[in-house]
Amino acid sequence: MKLVLVVPDLDKEFRMETNALNYATREVLSMKCSNNIWRPVAFISKSLSDTERNYEIYDKEILAIIRCLEEWRHFLEGAVIKFEIWTDHKNLEYFMKAQKLNQRQARWAL
Repeated sequence: MKLVLVVPDLDKEFRMETNALNYATREVLSMKCSNNIWRPVAFISKSLSDTERNYEIYDKEILAIIRCLEEWRHFLEGAVIKFEIWTDHKNLEYFMKAQKLNQRQARWAL
């Protein structure tokens, strides 16, 4: 199966899929098409800097989400239907509860 990018339609449902590795982050923005098949709209793959490579895994996963939100802001803010963020890291549930954030996490939370 060949992956072909589709033109975004802000009236349709979007989802972001993110993944952080030791040396890079990978993200895909997908849209649910009329035949109920999710098709890619855009991709991002970016290497981590030397500093970012030292982050804990949950910070790397949040970094991947932040990169998506910044890069695809113009699609996601204009979307009619709320979008989902898919990630494979269970540790991110930690941030759904009240806790003490470090400076980087607090900046990202804003």
